[in-house]
Amino acid sequence: MSYLYTLKKEDFFTHKMNVTQTILENCPYRKHAPALHFKENNQWKSYSWEEFHDLIAQTANALKELGVVPGENVAIFADNMPQWIITDLAIISIGAVTVPIYATSTSEQAKYIIDEAQIKVALAGNQKQYDRLIELYAQETPLEHIIAAKKSVKLKSKFSHYFDDWIKDQSKELTIFPRENDDVASIIYTSGTTGEPKGAILTHQNFINVFDSHIRFFNFSPEKQKENSLAFLPLTHVFERCWTLFVLYCGWEVSISEDPKEIAQTLKEVKPTTMCSVPRFFQKIYIAVNEKIENSSIIARKMFRWSISVGSRVSELKRTGKKIPPFLAFRYLLAKKLAFKKVKEQVGGNLWFMPVGGASITPDITRFFDAIGIHLTVGYGLTETTATVTAFPFVNYKHGTAGQPMTGVQIKIGEDDEILVKGNGIFKGYYKKEEETRKAFTEDGWFKTGDAGVIDKEGNLVIVDRIKDLMKTSNGKYITPQLIENLLTNDNYIQQAVIIGDDKPYVTALLVPNFEALKTYAEEKLNLKFKSLEELINIQKIKDFYTERINAIQVHLAGFEQIKKFRLLPTDFSMELGEITPTLKVRRKIVFEKFNYLIEDMYIH
Repeated sequence: MSYLYTLKKEDFFTHKMNVTQTILENCPYRKHAPALHFKENNQWKSYSWEEFHDLIAQTANALKELGVVPGENVAIFADNMPQWIITDLAIISIGAVTVPIYATSTSEQAKYIIDEAQIKVALAGNQKQYDRLIELYAQETPLEHIIAAKKSVKLKSKFSHYFDDWIKDQSKELTIFPRENDDVASIIYTSGTTGEPKGAILTHQNFINVFDSHIRFFNFSPEKQKENSLAFLPLTHVFERCWTLFVLYCGWEVSISEDPKEIAQTLKEVKPTTMCSVPRFFQKIYIAVNEKIENSSIIARKMFRWSISVGSRVSELKRTGKKIPPFLAFRYLLAKKLAFKKVKEQVGGNLWFMPVGGASITPDITRFFDAIGIHLTVGYGLTETTATVTAFPFVNYKHGTAGQPMTGVQIKIGEDDEILVKGNGIFKGYYKKEEETRKAFTEDGWFKTGDAGVIDKEGNLVIVDRIKDLMKTSNGKYITPQLIENLLTNDNYIQQAVIIGDDKPYVTALLVPNFEALKTYAEEKLNLKFKSLEELINIQKIKDFYTERINAIQVHLAGFEQIKKFRLLPTDFSMELGEITPTLKVRRKIVFEKFNYLIEDMYIH
């Protein structure tokens, strides 16, 4: 392997740093250590740092051969896979700009990005993504070349190339194109719960500064630590993208989960030490564990509750940085063997650092995982802030908050309780949208997040809700729907929930049941017969069952916050139908429009 970089030592002092350069600096020191770990033909394989470097170099040279120049936008339309990361860093290395497109995007959604960003070259992950690009290729779009990541894709154009064939004859020497602080590295289009997507412009300095702030905030020692992170969330999303690049920046290993539906098995096979995730992942584990315990023997229930009690005392001492008394430490060791070991094994057994973001998470869940020895590092961030704004520190964090500002980040509360942010991760603006960019900042330069929150006396950020999602009933009472929805979806029998109440006399809800749990309950406990899910949810005993559960869940809510009526839906909210974003956030406007007949019915009858 030959390292041929145009960056010289003096560039470090003029801050001409390219993101790919900062990552590949690990190559000489970790030459034979694994960089990427992935599954191919049902077998786990790895690329060493040396192989990783060479693949990036070959891809970069292939891109240049296609005529890609510094500043040009190149798209990646694929699920998580090694080619995603390799292509991303190759694009950035030559001074071009990576534009990710969500793997689940429709042809229309992909066309919007390709047209606006003037994409000429795009990587397609699988047949569906390739076919959608071919469909656009036939239309009046800028698209000229499509690279198919896998040989299983059936090519339909002479301007298409298989990734391996495309790069195989290219040089393994890499010339990094130096970048200034303000030069663009990536344009990430927000999935958008309302309106058309906006491309957030992120610079090389945004990424590098955010990487460094994570090292300082958490006091990591990249040269001493050996971590294996599982890339489970879509790499298209700023959270997973930034975290994965940070892991590589530290010289650690990234394992790639290509199919999120296989996450349970993947965790057991990979046994990662770290991974980032959304709250719903841990919410499901919490629900499953509690449901299993409730259906266990009296002795098993008592043993688990004792173990949780012991674990809670230990985790509280750890949280406040205090020593654990020997006798409590002994009981905790016993609790781990009796109750916690099997739960931890379900997530691989080695997880110790788990950033959690993308939505709010209830303190019941963070305390529960703390008690069993799996600490969730809750945080808050946006695409426009290059991910993390606040996070739990390792000690003195506060459950029910989003943590404290990262190193180099400032936050304050503005009008309408809006969270305002300044810092080295703030984006450059929205691509080709000057007016939207202007509206995103205050006159004195603070980024307006669109989220409502408060800062407590210890400096922790507490998220209230998206400002546009806050509801005011016709009686003048304010409702925070996300709080109520989280309480509902903590229940094993509720998969998804949407609260309605804006300008209405009382609160109602649309609920998607956890159909697997519900069918089991209906058949085994109620001895019910049904031919379809639609028939099941309309049985009066099922409606009564949900009424009882909802009343128990909302017992501590104020009267005006409590759900007075609800309707059960026969199918999950769908990403393909636009009802949820790729990060599982509900697009309320679309859901309200689609189910308006049910909503109106709850206020008429």
